[in-house]
Amino acid sequence: MTERDMDKAALRGEPSYVWRDGQKRRLKMIEQFAGERMRGRVLENGCGVGMYVEKMTGLGANVTGLEFDFDRAREARVNSERIVNAAGEFLPLPSLTFDLILSHEVIEHVQDDRSAIAEMVRALKVGGRAVIFCPNRGYPVETHGIFWKGRYYFGNKPFVNYLPRIWRDKLAPHVRVYSRRDMQKLFDGLPVRFIERAIIFGAYDNIIARTGNFGKIIRAVLQFAEATPLKILGLSHFWVVEKV
Repeated sequence: MTERDMDKAALRGEPSYVWRDGQKRRLKMIEQFAGERMRGRVLENGCGVGMYVEKMTGLGANVTGLEFDFDRAREARVNSERIVNAAGEFLPLPSLTFDLILSHEVIEHVQDDRSAIAEMVRALKVGGRAVIFCPNRGYPVETHGIFWKGRYYFGNKPFVNYLPRIWRDKLAPHVRVYSRRDMQKLFDGLPVRFIERAIIFGAYDNIIARTGNFGKIIRAVLQFAEATPLKILGLSHFWVVEKV
């Protein structure tokens, strides 16, 4: 990874480049809560290189992808011409437009997450839904790397998110992490009702690729834990809201 790529990974995360079990599972979750909205007008807010745009289009959705990073937006246009290069806090799109909006591990990277959420709600039709994945503070690993003495260290760093907020944010100022209360505050005063507020574990495809059946056992156990109090240790929040 070049220094420029490292800088981009620090600021904006790494999008999905390979379609694996983790992405397949999340797409099924999106489908489940979207229902008939998946066949309407859909926005992916922060589409990366366009993998979810491509898959949702294949399910019959009329998808627009929005991506802040120009290079990634250009790459996403290989699979769809409906890619907008803009910031999520200032959607250049009309109000009351979309049946479904997907924000997949994006709000933690934007300049103003509250504004990004408000813009998604503005752009939804009444009865439309926003599906949001973002990092859970309870997860014992910070997956976006840290800064230490002015240098960025890429990769998974254990227990960073368990530090007091002021220390945690000094090590990882480039990415937010959310408690349930943090998530709730993002929607205060907005015209939505909550359809789902869950925490999920990952699919651990990299571990399975290295260890085979042992990795599959780990995945099965952790995903079973989503139905127990141990879900507080999960990787990501999975929230679905409906505009009212």
